Amino acid sequence: MRTLPVVLAVAAGSVAAPALAADLTVTVEVPTVRTAAYHRPYVAIWIEQPDQTAVRTIALWYEAGETARGDGDGAQYLKDIRTWWRKGGRAMTVPISGVSGPTRAPGRQTVTVPGARLASLPAGQYNVVVEAAREQGGRELVRVPFTWGGAASSGSAAGTSELGAVRVAVTR
Repeated sequence: MRTLPVVLAVAAGSVAAPALAADLTVTVEVPTVRTAAYHRPYVAIWIEQPDQTAVRTIALWYEAGETARGDGDGAQYLKDIRTWWRKGGRAMTVPISGVSGPTRAPGRQTVTVPGARLASLPAGQYNVVVEAAREQGGRELVRVPFTWGGAASSGSAAGTSELGAVRVAVTR
């Protein structure tokens, strides 16, 4: 009788392990913009349901602390990432541990979210949304659909001005 609970516990653990083993990788191309006064974009990356309800912010790149221009904390400009701000950013206290980071230079930037951080995310269809806003520049938003909780999946989309290619991969 004592071995049965142990066998069931081991079997239950092996069923739950694949969902936890999946990682979400988002690759964002920050394009080089030829302008006299270039400022790196503020970028928010989040997961949303197909009805565009925000689920979780997974990355936020901005100038934390005193900005290079000496005009106070860069967090005051997060409202320029309008869609993210309206969907829940304004209710967050920044910096967000494990999510916030500095602005990124032009080029390919990668964010990997370990499956353990997304363990509470139910299986289903979602979008990764990447929004960028740049001082003396534009604002752009790109959505990439993906499936969570099943087989490995991937998707991509591309921006036209403030964002280049955005790729999403769920890997096992």
